[in-house]
Amino acid sequence: MPLALLALAVSAFGIGTTEFVMMGLLPEVADDLGTSVPTAGHLVSAYAIGVVVGAPLLTAVGSRIPRKRMLLLLMALFTVGNLASAVAPGFGWLLGGRFLAGLPHGAFFGVGAVVAARLVPEGRRARAVATMFLGLTVANVVGVPAATLLGQHLGWRATFLVVAAIGLCALAALARLVPRLPLDAHQGLGRELRALGDRQVLLGLLTAVFGFAGVFAVYSYLSSMTTEVMGFGESAVTPVLALFGIGMTLGALAAGPLTDRALRPTLYGSLGALAVVLAVFPFAVQVRWAAPVLVVLLGGVGFMTTTPLQMLVMNKAKDAPTLASASNHSAFNLANAGGAWLGGAAIAAGWGWTSPAPVGAALAVVGLAVAVTAGLLDRERTPGTSRVVARADARPAREDAPVDAR
Repeated sequence: MPLALLALAVSAFGIGTTEFVMMGLLPEVADDLGTSVPTAGHLVSAYAIGVVVGAPLLTAVGSRIPRKRMLLLLMALFTVGNLASAVAPGFGWLLGGRFLAGLPHGAFFGVGAVVAARLVPEGRRARAVATMFLGLTVANVVGVPAATLLGQHLGWRATFLVVAAIGLCALAALARLVPRLPLDAHQGLGRELRALGDRQVLLGLLTAVFGFAGVFAVYSYLSSMTTEVMGFGESAVTPVLALFGIGMTLGALAAGPLTDRALRPTLYGSLGALAVVLAVFPFAVQVRWAAPVLVVLLGGVGFMTTTPLQMLVMNKAKDAPTLASASNHSAFNLANAGGAWLGGAAIAAGWGWTSPAPVGAALAVVGLAVAVTAGLLDRERTPGTSRVVARADARPAREDAPVDAR
């Protein structure tokens, strides 16, 4: 694998750390800024809103910017957003800093996925994209717990200073290791918008919204389930969250080669497995030895959906994949917000701490139904050519422009 993928993974590590660390620092932030924990929770929403807004907006604005330069600009904006968060004098300023840090998230992963796919031979492109996403999963295993502990002992501002330092390291790695990719002759906003309007792209985004919402219906309340249902103490919360991150990492490692081999079957299988895991979760999670296993499985099958979904929208957007790829991360963050809201509504209705799991299972089934419908429609569009369709699904559109590795 090219070293440029390492630079993309380091960048993803920083982005993943700042995205999820706020959940563990809400009490410290609320106490320091004189607000309540529920109000401080708006800082999580501010980042997610930044992702949803920034993914299509910044990708559109940068549609004529060479991709390496775009990656550098986005990582610079990410670093500035975390510095602004670290020095924020009050809650409103911190809210703005979180929104600013979230703006480049989706656009970076969208552009980064296209770059990663271009750096390797045709049959290894899904593995290259999954390698970039490994930085995101490792952040949940190492970055988030370490950054949370740092914030608890040295103050939450120290956490964002460290994340900003990671951003600077990522900038240096991107500048040194990522080759200059020539601006495609067809690259432009009009073509990207037309590609985004493709029926298969839209169905892929809809699959992400419903399928991934099933994961976050449970993950958002995993800390409370650890103490209220699994029977563990508060000290077990961090290890349980790390187990979820380990599952994510294993899922990402498996998703790459499986997606290169058979995209749609990997997507169907991961969504079906997610529905099953969520369906048995309320029962198995009450058994102490089974609960950690279910957490790992939930992270694994949940994150296995991300690589095939990313490759699907890139493939179907053909030679203008950047906006569709970035919009996929807007879809994932809508799934995060929607899944958390629906899971919280089930708990608020008095259905119990495990009630988000069957809600998540239903969402995963809806996502699977959308994915299967999209697959059937794709075959109908090209009748009698199922082998050709399957092969097209297994690789992105060819880009023949040479890479300048200088």
